[in-house]
Parts: sequence; C-alpha cells; structure tokens
Amino acid sequence: MEVMRPTLIRIGGRIYRKNHIREKAHQPEEEDEEVYAGLGDGTDEPCDAFVIEETERGYRCAVDVPSPLYKYIIGKKGETKKKLETETRTSISIPKPGVEREIVITGQHRNGVISARTRIDVLVESFRKKQPFTHFLSFALNQPAIQEKLLQFKKEVLEKCSSDCGVSSSLFQNPAKFHMTIGTLVLLNEQEIQKAQELLQKCKEEFADAIAGGEPLTVEVASIEYMNDDPAMMDVLYAKVTMKDGSNKLQQLADKLMDRFVTSGLMLKEWDRVKLHATVMNTLFRKDPSADEQSSTTTGKFFRERESFDGRNIMKLFEKFCFGDVQLNSVYLSQRFSTDSSGYYATSGQLTFS
Repeated sequence: MEVMRPTLIRIGGRIYRKNHIREKAHQPEEEDEEVYAGLGDGTDEPCDAFVIEETERGYRCAVDVPSPLYKYIIGKKGETKKKLETETRTSISIPKPGVEREIVITGQHRNGVISARTRIDVLVESFRKKQPFTHFLSFALNQPAIQEKLLQFKKEVLEKCSSDCGVSSSLFQNPAKFHMTIGTLVLLNEQEIQKAQELLQKCKEEFADAIAGGEPLTVEVASIEYMNDDPAMMDVLYAKVTMKDGSNKLQQLADKLMDRFVTSGLMLKEWDRVKLHATVMNTLFRKDPSADEQSSTTTGKFFRERESFDGRNIMKLFEKFCFGDVQLNSVYLSQRFSTDSSGYYATSGQLTFS
C-alpha cells in the first residue's frame, strides 16, 4: 500500500482511512477458523456518525452486526475482543452465535465507546467484503421467445464449432435463468434482506418510475462479445443489451440503482457504470451449471482453474446473432443458487416500474 494513497473504507456515508498494519493471512473461512485482525493503536478520532447514549454508569452504544460476522469481532480465543476492550477501555457484549441481536458497547468515557464502535464498523466492513455474495439485482431476460433463441444459438454453435478447443454443451447459460446483473449484495440476515427490499421501493419512488415514464423498457438482446482480450482463450461470452429506441434509459436506471445501493452500504462498487450484458457462455458452467458469472470477479482463483475455449469461429459466424426483444418492467432482488417455479432465480424483493 502506498502511504500517500491509503485504502479507504466507506461506512454509513462516511469514509475512513485504513491504517497499514500487520495481519495474519486470512485463510478460507471455516466456523472454527483462526481469525485475527489488527486494530491500530487506540488513537481513533471521535465522530458523531452514530448514537451514543449517556447512562448512569457512563455511555452506551448498540450496533447491528449479522451473526455470521460475530467471530471476526471475537477473534482467535477472544483476542480481538480483548484487544478492543483494553485499548478503548470499554466492555463489549456480543450475542451467542446464531442469535440476531445488537452488539452493545459500554464504557465510562464517551470517546472510548466511539473508538470501539468505529473499530467494530471497520472490522465488519473489512470481513464483509470477503463473504461470497448472497443476492444480486437483476433484470430477467428469460421470456419464452428469448429462451428459444438461446437454444437455437447453442444448437448452431455446437453444430459448427464443437471441434474448436474447449467448446462443449456444458458452457451455455440455462435459458430459464438468462438475465442481466446490476450488482451483487452480501445480505447476511433477514434484517439486511428487508433493508434491501425497502431500498428498492424507495428507488421506485425517487427515480425508477420517472425514468421509465410508466411504461416497460423495450430492449434488444443482440450481438455477442467476449470479456478477455484473446478470442482464442475465452472464459465469458455475452450478449449486448440495448434500448430499442436508442435512448439511455436502461443505463440510467441501472446506474442509479447501483449508486443508491452502494451508498447504502449494501453493495460494493466494482465499476463506474453497470455493464449492460447477459452471459451466454461461461467456463464456470463447465464444472457447475448453477454457478454465477459474478463469481469470476470476486477472486482471481476462478480464472486459474478455468478451462478456456477458442471462440474465434463463434465470433466469426455469430457475432451479429439476434436473440430478440424483451419488455422489462421489473428489477428483482434475486437469491443466488436458487430456483423458483418458473426456473428463474427465487426472488426476495421486486421493483416494478410499469
């Protein structure tokens, strides 16, 4: 890390600098994993980003933390919690594993309680980023006519390109789950799911209805492109999604949704703008048909394990392939690794704009 360009962490609308500290390497997570996080030197500056209650014995602050993250605040043999309490001169009460209740910080000095709260926020945010995503915002593109075109595309590609290196039937997207992703979320309990549901409705009221103008957005799914630079070693092949009328309504809606969810802390910002695309072929599907293409952006190990395919002939023969038009009128809060009665992802929430 460059001293003049430290890592910044956004928490509750504020931005904190993450100091350079020595930490034990973080191993793949297990329930009994040895977890430790460095906590600084106790010189955190107080702020007013949260509520501190004055009590008869001093001060108190409660913080909502999903139960799967308790272990990171406790640390190996309770070391992290002890360090927090010692350096901030506070007492930290953490619910039992699996119990969804507030963590309560108490202390005789207001600044100490604020410092402990700030450090817990940083710990939670840091380890939240390492959790696999649980939900994602999506537009469903799985109308029957589109599904038929996807099956036609698969059939023709296999007829003409199956002899090309790495090309096989296992690479193709499940037509019932054909979709466009706006962004991914880590929602670790029912309270966070409810928060995401409520935010979707706020987005509808604040801008979604206005952008759509009370009508469905008609989009065209056509032309294929690939993610990496070498067409002879493809991992992801996708279809472009564009507004039929040439406007930027879809891009505007997707970007605003991403920005609102990033600002709320429910979504991490990976790109400046949402990439309007729908995955058609993915080497992640080769081993796991239920895999999500977003997995490829969470860790580099997926790319090393992938068996790429030669897509040069596919691009030459099918670059302008048209999958058809779709009328979009909803954004879904989709559950990862799930299936509903229609074959699409199970839905935890929905924004309808027409």
